[in-house]
Amino acid sequence: MAETALITGASGGIGLELAKVFASKGHPLVLVARSEALRSTAAELAATHKVRCEVILQDLTEPGAAQATFEEAARLGVQVDILVNNAGFATYGYFTDLDLQKELNLIQLNIAALVHLSGLFLPGMKARRAGRILNIASTAAFVPGPLMATYYASKAFVLSWTEALATEMRGSGVTLTCLCPGPTATGFQTRAAMTDSKLVQNRDGLMTAEAVALAGYEGTMRGTDIVIPGGRNRITAFATRLFPRAQLARTVMNAQEKTGH
Repeated sequence: MAETALITGASGGIGLELAKVFASKGHPLVLVARSEALRSTAAELAATHKVRCEVILQDLTEPGAAQATFEEAARLGVQVDILVNNAGFATYGYFTDLDLQKELNLIQLNIAALVHLSGLFLPGMKARRAGRILNIASTAAFVPGPLMATYYASKAFVLSWTEALATEMRGSGVTLTCLCPGPTATGFQTRAAMTDSKLVQNRDGLMTAEAVALAGYEGTMRGTDIVIPGGRNRITAFATRLFPRAQLARTVMNAQEKTGH
């Protein structure tokens, strides 16, 4: 029987494409997001791919939402074999100009909820000596990110944390994979209010969410620690090792300034 996957942030973007890939491979799903539109997505995937598809409506920016998600999965009688921590968002601008509560919500969603859900589902996987966790980071994880400081730092945490736990779990039957996509054609940039940044305006080389999701799925099933989709993104990520951090920060600042600056 195919492993059941729980996917957070499944209502759009890479999360939605991950749900489609997992469903197409015959995996039963539990989809988590705060949008009611998730129900129609689940119904469509279930009908198209003939898989069980449950929905848990939770806003993971709320501190108690991870625990509630875990308890609801248990109530539904679902054994989560694959946990996909995809939910996340970004903010754009000078830190001192941004809404502090929104920055704290970002940390709650991108970091705390990911750790909390992993901490709840991982013991069961370890006891069964079988399981997979896919955490979504970004090529932003490899550099400091002026004008998106909290977001870049959150993804650096996700990458480092996933690498560390992947090593801790070696030989246990449980694998952890970190997916680090570069700029991807989704609604992410619009939500972050950064559509007029140089990075977004120069759309050359943007990968599709479908391609990123497929790379993430395949890496997860192989048990690969780090997946960086796209040759250009892999070169960029590894090239960051060659430059001083201060220079990298200035380069990112220049790339992310609004057009006309």
